[in-house]
Amino acid sequence: MRTVDFNRQYCDQIKENKELHAKSALEEISYINGSTAKYHGRCVSTLYVPKIFTETDIDQFQRLIRTLYGIFDKVIERYREDASYRRLFGFSHRLEELILREPRYPSKIPIARIDIFYNEETKDFGFCEFNTDGSSAMNEDRELNHALRLTYGYQMLAKQYPVRTFELFDSWVEKSLSIYRETDGAKETPYVAIVDFMESATNNEFDIFAESYRKHGVECEVCEIRNLRFVDGKLYGNDNRPIDLIYRRAVTSDIMEHYDEVADFIAAVKAEAVCLIGDFTTQIVHNKILYAILHHPTTQEFLTDAEREYVKAHVPYTALMTADYLPYAQMQEEKDRWIIKPLDSYGSKGVFAGVEYDSVQEWRRILDTHRIDGYLAQEFQVPYQTDNIDFSKGAATEFIRVSNLTGLFVYDGEFQGIYSRVSRGKIISTQYSEIALPSIVVGEGDSGAGRL
Repeated sequence: MRTVDFNRQYCDQIKENKELHAKSALEEISYINGSTAKYHGRCVSTLYVPKIFTETDIDQFQRLIRTLYGIFDKVIERYREDASYRRLFGFSHRLEELILREPRYPSKIPIARIDIFYNEETKDFGFCEFNTDGSSAMNEDRELNHALRLTYGYQMLAKQYPVRTFELFDSWVEKSLSIYRETDGAKETPYVAIVDFMESATNNEFDIFAESYRKHGVECEVCEIRNLRFVDGKLYGNDNRPIDLIYRRAVTSDIMEHYDEVADFIAAVKAEAVCLIGDFTTQIVHNKILYAILHHPTTQEFLTDAEREYVKAHVPYTALMTADYLPYAQMQEEKDRWIIKPLDSYGSKGVFAGVEYDSVQEWRRILDTHRIDGYLAQEFQVPYQTDNIDFSKGAATEFIRVSNLTGLFVYDGEFQGIYSRVSRGKIISTQYSEIALPSIVVGEGDSGAGRL
């Protein structure tokens, strides 16, 4: 069956006995509220119907990632080789200096979450964000899937079909250690630190990653990046042990904003005293200016015909808000076709979409206010919608239509898993009541032993 057929079947089964499904939904919600799927004390919210994918979808995701990463590799190489091309990105001298250091390992983008708008019927897609810096939400997917198993809907599905989900912790640990061992002077058992600005950190997720490193025989600590100390050629964290490998969760924009506060970390990186995964090369792809640069004539020249068609089909038109060629009059009149974003942010901070505003005058005011450096305009992509239901208020609730965003976890260039989010509106972001769903893959055939 197709993805859309599984979703329809799931919803039809709910309609046959809403009371029983609603009762099991309360167990699911109770589990989530007591789980580690929290960010700054706030639990993730979910709906009853999970995101269901088929093996056909997974094949599509694997193909699109391989093509995308082939393009990324070419862009990164040109950035390193061509000073005029680097100027298109507009990075500061400090950041450029960090990016242009000699690579320690072949992997250009060790970890990422590539967010796409995916049409489950046509299998077409458009890119939303390239999160190659501080990629997160692995623990949300893990806990949501634990909660899902408590529901009557999942139990019915697993009796009919083989069901699987994605493992995102041990697989990353194995991949990161494999990347590290490609570096000169690598130790068999390195000492690892997961570092971030802890006011922004997903601490529970870090603890689970740290425990996974320990399961693999490698000691690991979670450390505030400001507290790192570079002494006599070695970098130290909380445990006063020399760090060999850093899994960097601190995003580049925060590091550059607090550059002087993380001087020891920067000094150790520049001295190559520590292996940094991922390194600052990731910013070439993470910064949203890349959307405009992918359409730039210089980039188009070094892509193949197939890659140019790929960009045209899947990367929305993007331009700086200060660009002379910005279709500003059109943006003012056709608000529903446009969204504006900061060049370098996370958590959907500072994002404005025309579809969210009833007043053309209010939209024009937002455009005028943000016609500044550091902002870009992008064609708005209408998300694919599916049916879902929120049983948090009891069995009497009705089905709703939700907009979908599909996040593809990628470890060292290979598709690894999915993080699914929905919204009751057309914008899926933390500032617009984003909701997370467990992601599962359903196969054909009978099975009473789905693997989760």
